[in-house]
Amino acid sequence: MLKLNFPEYSFKLKSKENKPAIFSILRKKYFVLTPEEWVRQHCVKYLISEKNYSVSLLNEERQIHLNGISKRYDIVGFKPDGAIELVVECKAPHIDINQETFDQIARYNMVLKAEYLMITNGLKHYFCQMDYKKETYVFLETLPSH
Repeated sequence: MLKLNFPEYSFKLKSKENKPAIFSILRKKYFVLTPEEWVRQHCVKYLISEKNYSVSLLNEERQIHLNGISKRYDIVGFKPDGAIELVVECKAPHIDINQETFDQIARYNMVLKAEYLMITNGLKHYFCQMDYKKETYVFLETLPSH
């Protein structure tokens, strides 16, 4: 797989139905190693190793309902009180991050109400802090540590 713009992490890999698979420490099982899954698992390790999130305060690939339509977020980080602190949208490395990507995470956040947003394709990362009073977001250099 492509080297991403994250620190080096080790992963459990295996073959699943003759396809490479990667172990998700949050979902506790193997998933087919797609380019997006490669980015998602790097991002999970980044949040745990670099931003001090506890595994118990992270969740990935869960369904939400948005205007009557079922969608799935990539990663959510929680505060100890259960409130959502962070929403992460992961894209495959060949996908450009553009206004459509920001609009997607903004729609998810209308339901989730996170304080921080992260968008990554594994090569480029964008971090934002929500300003709900002004109904906008402020770009950050990095995420604050949890």
